[in-house]
Amino acid sequence: MVDTRVGSDAVAEPELSAPPSGSPLALRLAQVSDAEAIRTIYNHEVLHTFATFDLVPRTLEEQQDWIAKRSGAFAAIVAVDGPTVVGFGSLSAYKERAAYRTSVEDSVYVAGDQQGRGIGKLIVNELLHIARVSGFHAVFARISGPSEASRALHAACGFDLVGIEREVGRKFNKWLDVAIMQVLL
Repeated sequence: MVDTRVGSDAVAEPELSAPPSGSPLALRLAQVSDAEAIRTIYNHEVLHTFATFDLVPRTLEEQQDWIAKRSGAFAAIVAVDGPTVVGFGSLSAYKERAAYRTSVEDSVYVAGDQQGRGIGKLIVNELLHIARVSGFHAVFARISGPSEASRALHAACGFDLVGIEREVGRKFNKWLDVAIMQVLL
């Protein structure tokens, strides 16, 4: 595997951990062919929940482009149950300025009918593994106020609540807070 540590000029795809023994779930790198499944999961959240502050659903082309641009430590991963994508996640740069380059932000989404199976925890733990082996120091989660399940998921994966941004977003005619959670690696 090529060096993926922070500061390296090399970009490599992360090696994914194996799910727990006996689990029907598998994790793998997202492929452009997963775009429609990812888009379906994500657009449900855009249209019906506060999990994302996006207000406009993604087109298939936008989702394909998003996947194509992700690589190395910032590659998207998917959880699959057989051939079906049941969730996805990714790491993104936390902020653009150079001093922040050792920090990343996670994103994780699980299909509504698949929640409660441990898929989110599997994805978050894998993202933490990728962040650790890639040389990052801090992982942040920005979670909208009403998303208690996401806060509980991140707490179960070792994240601590480090702050609340008050009324920083507006969706469905409602002002929304954002909880900032963080784990140090």
